[in-house]
Amino acid sequence: MTLNLSGTLNVFRLFLNPSLCLPHATVSTFNDLPVPLSKAFADSEKADIKAVVLDKDNCFAVPNANDIHAPYKARFQQLREEYSGDRLLIVSNTSGTSSDPGGKDAELLEKETGVAVLRHQTKKPGCGSEIQRYFEKRQDTQVTSPSQIAVVGDRLFTDVMLANMMGARAIWVRDGVVGNQNIFARAEKSIARFLTKRGYAPPDPKSTFE
Repeated sequence: MTLNLSGTLNVFRLFLNPSLCLPHATVSTFNDLPVPLSKAFADSEKADIKAVVLDKDNCFAVPNANDIHAPYKARFQQLREEYSGDRLLIVSNTSGTSSDPGGKDAELLEKETGVAVLRHQTKKPGCGSEIQRYFEKRQDTQVTSPSQIAVVGDRLFTDVMLANMMGARAIWVRDGVVGNQNIFARAEKSIARFLTKRGYAPPDPKSTFE
């Protein structure tokens, strides 16, 4: 896997704004996602989710696999039906990036899931502008604001930061497919608990594209 320069550089943003790593909603696993996703948020009556960004590894797939984890297939299908067409997008830091020369993994993932995989130059959390351009070019999504996009993923410093940096809503899959047992994931959980106890809250989603 190639170095995630975006992740390394953007983590320094947390010194100025720790709230960037806090999610707007938290679920244990992919199967705990409500459909529609607006139900996940405390202000569900205000949440107008028109498009969804899904992380892959340890979110709906076993890390380094390019298919849906079997127990999650029914929930994945529900999301496909609720967010049909171009409204569902997979954004991975492996498939569709420099870690996937020629895009072979992305093509396989698209075939297995039936969902588009974003080809992006910058890895998460720095690819927000590439995601926004993707949805802006597809009128059937009817996305006019980052606040109408929900980003679902298992990592605070990539998936959740991506959502907050682009003004979207973040849903943290806290435990993932195989659990977050590595030192970085454990550190993220500890930081989230600390910040929450100190009264920090996630940023408000943006109402318009910038």
